[in-house]
Amino acid sequence: MKSIFTSLLLTAFVVAEAQSGYTLQGAVDYALANNGNHLNVILDQQMAEMKKKEITGMGLPQIGGKVEWQDYVKIPTSLIPASAFGGPAGQFIPVQFGIQYNASAGISVSQLIFSSDYVVALQASKSYLELSQLNVNRSKTETTVNVSKAYYNVLVSRERAKFIDVQLVRVKKFLDNAKELNAAGFVEKLDVDRVTLGYNNLLSEKEKVARLVELTEYLLKFQMGMVINEKITLSDSLMVGDTTGNFSPTGKFDYSLRSDYAMLEMQLKLNELELKRQKLMWMPSLAAYGTYSENAMRPKFNFFDFDQKWYPTGIVGVRMTVPIWDGGQTHFKKQQAKLQVSKTQNTMKMMENVIDLEIQSSTSSFRNALLTLSMQKDNIALAEEVYSVSKTKYEQGVGSILEVIDAETSLKQAQLSYYDALYQYHIAKIDFEKAAGLIK
Repeated sequence: MKSIFTSLLLTAFVVAEAQSGYTLQGAVDYALANNGNHLNVILDQQMAEMKKKEITGMGLPQIGGKVEWQDYVKIPTSLIPASAFGGPAGQFIPVQFGIQYNASAGISVSQLIFSSDYVVALQASKSYLELSQLNVNRSKTETTVNVSKAYYNVLVSRERAKFIDVQLVRVKKFLDNAKELNAAGFVEKLDVDRVTLGYNNLLSEKEKVARLVELTEYLLKFQMGMVINEKITLSDSLMVGDTTGNFSPTGKFDYSLRSDYAMLEMQLKLNELELKRQKLMWMPSLAAYGTYSENAMRPKFNFFDFDQKWYPTGIVGVRMTVPIWDGGQTHFKKQQAKLQVSKTQNTMKMMENVIDLEIQSSTSSFRNALLTLSMQKDNIALAEEVYSVSKTKYEQGVGSILEVIDAETSLKQAQLSYYDALYQYHIAKIDFEKAAGLIK
């Protein structure tokens, strides 16, 4: 009932999100519920849970039944000395012992009392389950990062498209004005042609940006696990949040905050358990067992005639298995396990260095992105002022059309550079949060 209720809530959330437009968090939530790679990682976790239960079942009573029927088409022949029946010595008489039809039915029960392999396997299965959960966390982080980057890529591409539309309106108005001035004899046709050339280039660029928007939307829907041809609307903006904080982690970084490092820690634990298992291989294993069966032998196939006698057999016992010598296999397996522990420890040290480098690098990139974004924002204001002055001078007859075109080009480049800086800011922020283990 609970799972059904949860599914209904999730369905309602997804429908509402799709109608109002996906926020970034909504897109991430959708991806976590639909991205095929992430879903497979969750299935791996469920398989690990089933494996743990399977191993637990090895220590529970094992019960089995057996029913067997045999038809001796040819009853086995045995040779007995003829002298046993008064015959000459050295000769043998062929005789057949047994009944043509035989049947048996029985049940067996066994219970593992002690096995070092089983004890360590239980511990390892628990650790393996924890490892699979850490893998889910890692996949969740990767999915969140991929969707976030694709989401901001769509937003930036759409803002570029809006800017091109605004610029087209502005240039078209300027072009119409230039045509009127040319008709009145105030400007040369060459000026009109120059503005027309710029306008046509903008029309071509609009088509390119439109295809870019479509491509970025495809990529976002792919990362979300959404049908590619399905329409998607986004509700978040490219607004930049507080940029006054300290982006450098203080004190010694807790590497376990990173799921990839936590997975290495769990892998080391599994390697140590394997070493422990090899060290305990010399210990005996102990198991109790019992069987009960009944056998019947008939010259005719009448086993369902319960008036005929069945002969019971019952056994109970305890079995202890003691390893004595295996040609040195256990010794060399133990050495391999030790080397694997050392190898994982080396990998963890390397990962610590990698994480330190990623944190420093992402922090530097984040700060540079903030600086670039601030500069590009100022550049837009300057470019708009230059364009406004150039346009006013041209309209008053004291400026040239080339100045206006250059100012328009500079404004366009400033806007595009600003959007690129805005995108790089969000990407740098995501990379920093990932490096610092802040994305959960």
